[in-house]
Amino acid sequence: QVQLVESGVGLVQPGGSLRLSCAASGRDFSAYAVGWFRQSPGREREFVAAISRTGNGTYYVDSVKGRFTISRDNAKNTVYLRMNNLKPEDTAVFYCAADRRLTDDARNEDFYYDYWGQGTQVTVSS
Repeated sequence: QVQLVESGVGLVQPGGSLRLSCAASGRDFSAYAVGWFRQSPGREREFVAAISRTGNGTYYVDSVKGRFTISRDNAKNTVYLRMNNLKPEDTAVFYCAADRRLTDDARNEDFYYDYWGQGTQVTVSS
C-alpha cells in the first residue's frame, strides 16, 4: 500500500511553467507505475501522463505531448510532472495515482489505479 501527496499548487500565466510533485510513502514504490490525471469543473477526469516502474516508459495524452514531461526518482519515492507552455485549458485539479505492475509499462485508464492523492489545483490565467 502507498500513500500519495501532491504538491505544486499554482497560479500561472498562459505560456508559463510549473512542476508538480507526487511524493509516496509506503513500501515498494518502485513496483508501481504512476499516472497523472486531471479534472476540471463539469468534465470527467482525464488521463494526462504516466510513467512505468523504472521510468523507461512514459505516456502522454496528445494534448500535452511536447509540453509536459513526467519523470521519477525512485530513491526519493517521488514522481514529477513538468508542465511548460501552459494554456488556460490546462486549468484543473491534478491527481497522481499508483498502479502496482509486474511489467515495466503503464496504463492510461483510471480504474486500474488503486491509490490516489488528494489533488492539487493548477490555474492558468492572465
